Amino acid sequence: MRTLTRRGALGLGVAGAAAAGLAGCGALKSSDGPDPSGGSADRKPAGSKPGSKPESKPSAKPIGDGSTSYTGKQPKQPAKPEPLEPGQKPPQFVVFSWDGAGEVGNGLFPRFLDLAAEHGAHMTFFLSGLYLLPESKKRLYEPPNNQRGASDIGYLTDDHIKDTLKNVRRAWLEGHEIGTHFNGHFCAGSGSVANWTPQQWRSEIDQAKSFVKEWRTNSGWTDLPSLPFDYDKELVGGRTPCLLGQDNLLPTARELGWRYDASSPGGRQVWPTKKNGLWNLPLQQIPFPGHSFEVLSMDYNILANQSINSTNAPAHNYPGWREQATNAYISGFKRAYESNRAPFFIGNHFEQWNGGIYMDAVEKALKHIAREKEKGEDVRLVSFRQFVDWLDVQSPEVLDKLRTLDVGQAPAEGWKKL
Repeated sequence: MRTLTRRGALGLGVAGAAAAGLAGCGALKSSDGPDPSGGSADRKPAGSKPGSKPESKPSAKPIGDGSTSYTGKQPKQPAKPEPLEPGQKPPQFVVFSWDGAGEVGNGLFPRFLDLAAEHGAHMTFFLSGLYLLPESKKRLYEPPNNQRGASDIGYLTDDHIKDTLKNVRRAWLEGHEIGTHFNGHFCAGSGSVANWTPQQWRSEIDQAKSFVKEWRTNSGWTDLPSLPFDYDKELVGGRTPCLLGQDNLLPTARELGWRYDASSPGGRQVWPTKKNGLWNLPLQQIPFPGHSFEVLSMDYNILANQSINSTNAPAHNYPGWREQATNAYISGFKRAYESNRAPFFIGNHFEQWNGGIYMDAVEKALKHIAREKEKGEDVRLVSFRQFVDWLDVQSPEVLDKLRTLDVGQAPAEGWKKL
């Protein structure tokens, strides 16, 4: 695993993850060690009171086979975004995002939904389409440049698919975004997503959407509620496996009307620009405590620099690594918050690598950021979709001025004179 430096290069080393026995960016395997004590999908959102009236459920108009439905405007969205005035200090946006977004019995999906509810946060869940496709129907998947039914991530058990459906439904009703992490997560060899053409990306996207829109037909389950959104309209962005293949994805994403892409690796903590017509929202290089180089703002990349790709390193390392990962996220937040106010993006997986220390680090970092928000400063924990809603109403001239601020650079004469 090569390290990441601020000057340096992409050096993610993620493409080799499958060969090392890891699924890499975005993957979950159904054998990833269930931990029943980790939480329950039946847990009520934090802050609910005993005896309180349950929220009224939106009336649903089924779409297609009833796997999805139209239920009206998404609940729990922020107020309509307003443009900044010239010289006005921008909010500090923070986006927590999740690759794969499958619930495999370890309680991590509901754990972070509860955490978000407790702190008024919204997140983006990049759902892997295969996580809603039963393994018995895997030959429905035709991955580009790979054998029919092949996947470099495991198919979920039927019970885990049901749990994933339950949590995706809850996530959307609580205001979170459902994006895509595509399907088979191919990162190496001739079948890698790095080699796919725009037409092959279109096939992959169409299939990812079909697995979400037709889970009822593919599973035969008729006793579960539909997902409460029209996925054709909901899906406006994604993140590619291992952060590979963006250049050929973007033309297709633009044709489909997507608004952003979160696949670019090794971004800097500066204000974003558009690439091929879409907002380019990369994971970012952030300070890595104890080292002169920086690390990408994702759990896997921190792991790779701590335990050389091992997900089960000796446990005596865990306390120090947990603190280091936590402080990396907090340092990245503070650097932006106290300087150029560039948005801060964090990527995660629902995983228990190295004893679950990276999940603990994400939770501690979110709580730290939420405390800053509670002090009255304009800190906003949002989804990618909500962030681009804000970007799209800003004056190009104001955004251009924000982009003049480098990493860690505050306006020399204050915001009013920027």
